[in-house]
Amino acid sequence: MTPSEGLLAGRLGGAVDAAVPGVSFEFFPPNTPEMELTLWKSVKRLEPLRPHFVSVTYGAGGGTRERTHNLVSRILKETHLVPAAHLTCVGASRAEVDRVAEDYWRAGVRHIVALRGDPPKGAARFEAHPQGYDNAAELVAGLKRIADFEVSVAAYPEVHTEAASPQADLDFLKRKVDAGASRAITQLFFDVDVYLRWLDRAHKAGVSIPIVPGIMPVTNFRGAVRFAEGCGATIPHWMSHLFDGLDKDPETRKLVGATIAAEQCRRLQDAGINEFHFYTLNRADLSYAICHILGLRAAPEAEPVAQAGAV
Repeated sequence: MTPSEGLLAGRLGGAVDAAVPGVSFEFFPPNTPEMELTLWKSVKRLEPLRPHFVSVTYGAGGGTRERTHNLVSRILKETHLVPAAHLTCVGASRAEVDRVAEDYWRAGVRHIVALRGDPPKGAARFEAHPQGYDNAAELVAGLKRIADFEVSVAAYPEVHTEAASPQADLDFLKRKVDAGASRAITQLFFDVDVYLRWLDRAHKAGVSIPIVPGIMPVTNFRGAVRFAEGCGATIPHWMSHLFDGLDKDPETRKLVGATIAAEQCRRLQDAGINEFHFYTLNRADLSYAICHILGLRAAPEAEPVAQAGAV
């Protein structure tokens, strides 16, 4: 057994015996040719794992709108994957947002991730467009009026940074469900017990749709700390200790990151959770390795099937 295999076996408790999980992956639109090449290699690497869907993010203030459309279009045309396009309320009227959704439907996109969206760069807080959707619950209702989209929404195990209280945050999640959301995907978290306690409260609050944990494999710990601080997620002390001294050792950081995320998923499986949404950061290696550890195997490659027209 190699040192890497020994570490994984020790952390994960031996052989995998859970049912094969369902997975989905998140990508963001690239802004350079080099990043586009890396992204597309990642898309093709993960495609044989047959995820339920792959989501494509939408920048703050709608800043990546065109690149999001282009990436969704390419996924539709050149892969077997089912794309889910992010759509936000930021910086657009209801009519403009509705037109984007209508274009997606005509192009064959049937799944939208509906989000209020972050404030544009430089803005201190979110402000709705004067003729726009005020929040994600309104956006979900608007999408369901346009067409029978599958709609995923965001959920926050450690409470949205702008929520008045934990209960108010759950009440708003219930509003999104009542508006027509069919799935919730959580913000990243690293403490499994925090998620499970919150999940119990969500169920008691009447949230009946699947709530899929969002998993972010970490290789750049300092970057993860900054990201977590921005979205109100907690970094456990034990996690900091595991990355200590690895600033100049990227290969070991990858192993540690994969081990942490795989153990997180295994603990969730033990609690009856067996669907995971991976924040890939446009890189396939860790997500692919974690899926393999969890028992998910690649399907034989096949020629892409022509799908509905371009966005």
